[in-house]
Amino acid sequence: MSKPSANGGAVVEVLTTAQRRRWTVAEKVQLVQESLQPGMNVSYVARRNGLSPSLLFRWRKLMSDGGKTAVQADDQVVGAGEVRALKKRIRDLERMLGKKTMAVEILQEALEIAREKKLISRTPLPWEDGSR
Repeated sequence: MSKPSANGGAVVEVLTTAQRRRWTVAEKVQLVQESLQPGMNVSYVARRNGLSPSLLFRWRKLMSDGGKTAVQADDQVVGAGEVRALKKRIRDLERMLGKKTMAVEILQEALEIAREKKLISRTPLPWEDGSR
């Protein structure tokens, strides 16, 4: 992009490395709200803050869709990162439950074998009395 210089010529800005900016949630919300103000437009707000208008349009759409989802579900919208973390936690807990279930089944089979060989008493154990 060229800019006018002090002597009237054009100055060309050359970027040598890719610069990627991370926008905080608060910054995104502020920019979206600014673009929604009467008399403002997305291109102007984006250009003034050094971001792509398409990115600002995307943020507006995501915020609008999230709000619609919350209203339709009559519930709070949860961030995608939090959903991913919760799904991972569920997978971990299911895996642990599966391991414990296998251990219980193995111990029950061992108990049956021991009873058949009369290695232990045939009287039911407290958790086997059917009170569950």
